[in-house]
Amino acid sequence: MIILLGITGSGKSLQGRLLANEYGYAWISSGEVLRVLLSGEKRQKILSGKLLDDNEMIQIISKIFELVDPKQQMILDGFPRTIVQADWLIQRVKAGDFELTTIFNFEVSQTVVKDRLMKRGRIDDTVAAIQKRFEEYNSATLPIIERFRNEGYRIVNINAANDPQTIHKNMVSVI
Repeated sequence: MIILLGITGSGKSLQGRLLANEYGYAWISSGEVLRVLLSGEKRQKILSGKLLDDNEMIQIISKIFELVDPKQQMILDGFPRTIVQADWLIQRVKAGDFELTTIFNFEVSQTVVKDRLMKRGRIDDTVAAIQKRFEEYNSATLPIIERFRNEGYRIVNINAANDPQTIHKNMVSVI
Protein backbone atom coordinates (compact mmCIF):
# COMPACT_ATOMS: atom_id res chain seq x y z
CA MET A 1 0.00 0.00 0.00
CA ILE A 2 1.15 3.48 -0.88
CA ILE A 3 -0.50 6.31 1.04
CA LEU A 4 -0.79 9.82 -0.37
CA LEU A 5 -1.19 12.47 2.33
CA GLY A 6 -1.65 16.17 1.73
CA ILE A 7 -4.14 19.00 1.70
CA THR A 8 -6.91 19.05 -0.89
CA GLY A 9 -5.44 20.60 -4.03
CA SER A 10 -1.90 19.35 -3.42
CA GLY A 11 -2.09 17.01 -6.42
CA LYS A 12 -2.63 13.67 -4.67
CA SER A 13 -5.38 12.52 -7.01
CA LEU A 14 -3.53 13.41 -10.18
CA GLN A 15 -0.42 11.61 -8.98
CA GLY A 16 -2.45 8.67 -7.67
CA ARG A 17 -4.10 8.21 -11.07
CA LEU A 18 -0.75 8.50 -12.87
CA LEU A 19 0.85 5.83 -10.67
CA ALA A 20 -2.20 3.57 -10.87
CA ASN A 21 -2.29 3.80 -14.66
CA GLU A 22 1.46 3.35 -15.09
CA TYR A 23 1.85 0.38 -12.73
CA GLY A 24 -1.63 -1.16 -12.76
CA TYR A 25 -2.22 -0.42 -9.07
CA ALA A 26 -5.66 -0.02 -7.54
CA TRP A 27 -6.32 3.66 -6.75
CA ILE A 28 -8.65 4.41 -3.86
CA SER A 29 -9.45 8.10 -3.52
CA SER A 30 -11.50 8.86 -0.43
CA GLY A 31 -12.64 12.16 -1.96
CA GLU A 32 -13.89 10.48 -5.14
CA VAL A 33 -15.61 7.76 -3.11
CA LEU A 34 -17.38 10.31 -0.92
CA ARG A 35 -18.50 12.47 -3.86
CA VAL A 36 -20.00 9.38 -5.53
CA LEU A 37 -21.60 7.71 -2.51
CA LEU A 38 -22.82 10.47 -0.22
CA SER A 39 -26.06 12.40 -0.42
CA GLY A 40 -28.18 14.62 1.77
CA GLU A 41 -26.74 16.06 4.98
CA LYS A 42 -23.47 14.12 4.73
CA ARG A 43 -22.89 15.38 1.20
CA GLN A 44 -23.53 18.96 2.30
CA LYS A 45 -21.08 18.47 5.16
CA ILE A 46 -18.21 17.45 2.90
CA LEU A 47 -19.09 20.11 0.30
CA SER A 48 -18.68 22.75 3.02
CA GLY A 49 -15.13 21.49 3.69
CA LYS A 50 -15.82 19.45 6.83
CA LEU A 51 -14.72 15.88 7.41
CA LEU A 52 -16.96 12.94 8.20
CA ASP A 53 -16.52 11.54 11.68
CA ASP A 54 -13.96 8.77 12.11
CA ASN A 55 -16.46 5.92 12.45
CA GLU A 56 -18.30 6.91 9.26
CA MET A 57 -15.07 7.22 7.29
CA ILE A 58 -13.61 3.95 8.60
CA GLN A 59 -16.85 2.15 7.77
CA ILE A 60 -16.76 3.44 4.18
CA ILE A 61 -13.07 2.59 3.67
CA SER A 62 -13.60 -0.88 5.20
CA LYS A 63 -16.24 -1.61 2.57
CA ILE A 64 -13.92 -0.40 -0.20
CA PHE A 65 -11.09 -2.60 1.14
CA GLU A 66 -13.38 -5.63 0.82
CA LEU A 67 -13.37 -5.07 -2.96
CA VAL A 68 -9.58 -4.87 -3.36
CA ASP A 69 -7.13 -7.77 -3.39
CA PRO A 70 -4.90 -7.05 -0.37
CA LYS A 71 -2.00 -8.90 -2.01
CA GLN A 72 -1.90 -6.37 -4.84
CA GLN A 73 -0.27 -2.95 -4.51
CA MET A 74 -2.77 -0.13 -4.03
CA ILE A 75 -2.69 3.62 -3.67
CA LEU A 76 -4.70 5.11 -0.84
CA ASP A 77 -5.40 8.78 -1.56
CA GLY A 78 -6.81 11.05 1.15
CA PHE A 79 -7.13 8.49 3.93
CA PRO A 80 -6.34 8.54 6.81
CA ARG A 81 -7.11 12.13 7.80
CA THR A 82 -7.13 11.80 11.58
CA ILE A 83 -5.09 10.01 14.25
CA VAL A 84 -8.00 7.65 14.94
CA GLN A 85 -8.13 6.67 11.25
CA ALA A 86 -4.34 6.31 11.13
CA ASP A 87 -4.37 4.06 14.20
CA TRP A 88 -7.10 1.91 12.64
CA LEU A 89 -5.05 1.57 9.45
CA ILE A 90 -1.85 0.81 11.38
CA GLN A 91 -3.71 -1.96 13.24
CA ARG A 92 -4.86 -3.42 9.91
CA VAL A 93 -1.28 -3.36 8.60
CA LYS A 94 0.08 -4.95 11.79
CA ALA A 95 -2.61 -7.64 11.53
CA GLY A 96 -1.24 -8.50 8.09
CA ASP A 97 -4.26 -7.28 6.12
CA PHE A 98 -2.03 -5.02 3.99
CA GLU A 99 1.62 -4.16 3.54
CA LEU A 100 2.38 -0.45 3.87
CA THR A 101 5.41 0.34 1.71
CA THR A 102 5.54 4.13 1.36
CA ILE A 103 3.78 7.25 2.57
CA PHE A 104 4.10 10.29 0.32
CA ASN A 105 3.52 13.57 2.12
CA PHE A 106 2.56 16.29 -0.37
CA GLU A 107 3.85 19.63 0.91
CA VAL A 108 2.48 22.82 -0.65
CA SER A 109 1.64 26.38 0.43
CA GLN A 110 -1.86 27.64 1.10
CA THR A 111 -1.45 30.20 -1.69
CA VAL A 112 -0.68 27.54 -4.31
CA VAL A 113 -3.56 25.34 -3.15
CA LYS A 114 -6.07 28.19 -3.12
CA ASP A 115 -5.04 29.16 -6.67
CA ARG A 116 -5.35 25.56 -7.92
CA LEU A 117 -8.72 24.94 -6.28
CA MET A 118 -10.28 28.20 -7.43
CA LYS A 119 -9.21 27.40 -11.01
CA ARG A 120 -10.72 23.91 -11.06
CA GLY A 121 -14.14 25.38 -10.28
CA ARG A 122 -15.81 22.63 -8.27
CA ILE A 123 -18.83 23.67 -6.25
CA ASP A 124 -17.08 22.77 -2.98
CA ASP A 125 -14.03 24.94 -3.77
CA THR A 126 -15.06 28.18 -2.08
CA VAL A 127 -12.68 30.44 -0.16
CA ALA A 128 -14.45 29.52 3.10
CA ALA A 129 -14.31 25.77 2.37
CA ILE A 130 -10.62 25.98 1.41
CA GLN A 131 -9.83 27.81 4.66
CA LYS A 132 -11.76 25.16 6.62
CA ARG A 133 -9.80 22.40 4.87
CA PHE A 134 -6.50 24.00 5.89
CA GLU A 135 -7.64 24.28 9.50
CA GLU A 136 -8.74 20.62 9.52
CA TYR A 137 -5.54 19.54 7.76
CA ASN A 138 -3.28 21.36 10.22
CA SER A 139 -5.10 20.13 13.31
CA ALA A 140 -6.10 16.60 12.28
CA THR A 141 -3.90 15.40 9.42
CA LEU A 142 -0.42 16.78 10.12
CA PRO A 143 -0.10 14.78 13.38
CA ILE A 144 -0.63 11.59 11.36
CA ILE A 145 2.76 12.01 9.71
CA GLU A 146 4.46 11.95 13.10
CA ARG A 147 2.41 8.91 14.16
CA PHE A 148 3.49 6.96 11.06
CA ARG A 149 7.10 8.09 11.55
CA ASN A 150 7.02 6.93 15.19
CA GLU A 151 5.72 3.54 14.01
CA GLY A 152 8.72 3.25 11.69
CA TYR A 153 6.96 3.72 8.35
CA ARG A 154 8.74 5.31 5.42
CA ILE A 155 7.67 8.94 4.90
CA VAL A 156 8.74 10.71 1.70
CA ASN A 157 8.10 14.45 1.50
CA ILE A 158 7.11 15.68 -1.95
CA ASN A 159 7.34 19.31 -3.04
CA ALA A 160 3.82 19.49 -4.46
CA ALA A 161 4.36 23.02 -5.81
CA ASN A 162 6.41 21.49 -8.65
CA ASP A 163 4.88 20.71 -12.02
CA PRO A 164 3.04 17.35 -12.28
CA GLN A 165 5.74 15.69 -14.41
CA THR A 166 8.49 16.55 -11.90
CA ILE A 167 6.38 15.31 -9.00
CA HIS A 168 5.65 12.07 -10.84
CA LYS A 169 9.35 11.51 -11.63
CA ASN A 170 10.26 12.10 -7.99
CA MET A 171 7.64 9.58 -6.83
CA VAL A 172 8.64 6.95 -9.39
CA SER A 173 12.28 7.26 -8.32
CA VAL A 174 11.20 6.33 -4.78
CA ILE A 175 8.98 3.42 -5.79
